[in-house]
Amino acid sequence: MSAIDAPPDLASPFPAYRGLDDAALAERIEAVRRRMGRRLVILGHHYQQDGVIAHADFQGDSYQLSKSAAERAECEAIAFCGVHFMAETADILANRPEKVAARGGRRVTVVLPDMAAGCSMADMAAIDQVEDAWEDLGSVIDTADVTPVTYINSAASLKAFCGRHGGIVCTSSNARAVLDWAFAKTKRVLFFPDQHLGRNTARTMGIPLDEMCVWNPHQPRLGGNAPAAVQRSRVILWQGHCSVHAMFKPEHVDAVRANLPGVKVLVHPECSMEVVDKADLAGSTSYIIKQVQAAPPGTTWAIGTELHLVKRLEQQHPEQTIRFLSPVVCMCATMYRIDLAHLCWALEHLETGKPVNVIRVDDETARWAVTALERMLAVK
Repeated sequence: MSAIDAPPDLASPFPAYRGLDDAALAERIEAVRRRMGRRLVILGHHYQQDGVIAHADFQGDSYQLSKSAAERAECEAIAFCGVHFMAETADILANRPEKVAARGGRRVTVVLPDMAAGCSMADMAAIDQVEDAWEDLGSVIDTADVTPVTYINSAASLKAFCGRHGGIVCTSSNARAVLDWAFAKTKRVLFFPDQHLGRNTARTMGIPLDEMCVWNPHQPRLGGNAPAAVQRSRVILWQGHCSVHAMFKPEHVDAVRANLPGVKVLVHPECSMEVVDKADLAGSTSYIIKQVQAAPPGTTWAIGTELHLVKRLEQQHPEQTIRFLSPVVCMCATMYRIDLAHLCWALEHLETGKPVNVIRVDDETARWAVTALERMLAVK
C-alpha cells in the first residue's frame, strides 16, 4: 500500500504527514476535494505559498475570500489558508443567523490548518487594551464624538467593539470612504490596529499631522499623550503596524530608483508615510495586482508588499520587470506556517467528521462584529 493509499493518521500532522513529499500531500488534498466536492471550500490568501494556493477554490484578500465562501450555498466546511482573524471573519459571515436558519440550523465548520498562524498586527491591539483606551479617552474628550474604526486585520472582539460603539470596519481598499463616513457623524476617529494605514489615509483627506496623535497602549495615561494633544487630534492612531510592510524603508526606494531606470514604485498603504511619499503608487493588495495586470509590456516595477505575492506576480507577468522593493527577504512568517502537511491533515479530519483547529466566534461577539461589517458594506 502506498503512502497515498494508506488510511490517514489523524492524530497529528507529525510525523505521518511531515514524512510525505509535496506530491503525495498534493494528491491526498485533491482526493479530499474530489470526494467532498462543493461541500468544501478552500480559501487561499494572496500571501500563501504557491503550493497551497494551487489547491484554493478562491484566492484573494481576507474579506473578499470570506464573502465568496459565505455565498456558496452548498458549503459545509471552510479551510482558511490564512491567519486567525481571517478564519474568524469567515465564521462570522458564513454563520450569520439568517444563513444558519436557511440551512435548517446547520453551521458551516471553519478550520485554520495551523493555529499558530496569527497576525502580529492584529495582536498589537487586544480588546482589554482598546476598552481601557476608550475609558481613558473619555476623561479628556467626549467619546460620543469619536468613531472607532478597526482595520479588517483585527480580532473579532475588536470588530464587535466597533459594532457596539457606533463604529465600523475598513479594508485597505475602502479606508478613505470609511473615514469619510466616520467624519460625517463625529469629530474624531480612533483608528486601530495599524497606524500607517490610518495616517496615510487621513493625509490623503487633507488632515495634517498635527491633528493626529499616536496612542501607545503600553503607556499608563492617555497612550503617552498630553491631554491637549488628544483634544487637538481628529485622528487617534493606535501604535500598531504590519511587521512585513514595516520592513520597507525610504532608502530602499532611493536605491531601486538609482539601479532601475524608469522604475515605478508600487507599495501597500501599510508601509510607513515616508515610504508611501516616495512611491509612485500606493494601494491595497488588489490594487497592486490590478496595476500590474493593466500595465503594458516592458513596464518595470519595484513592489513593496509580501514576498510571495511579488514573486507570483513576477512569474505571471514575464513581459514586465518586477522586483521586490527591499533587499531583505520580507515574507509573512505566520502565513508561511500554513503548508501542505497542515492543509492535508486538516482536510482529512474534516472529511472524517472529526474537524481540528475549528474557529468558532461566540454568538454575541459575532452579532456585534456583523453590525460593524454591515456598516462598512453600506459605505459607498
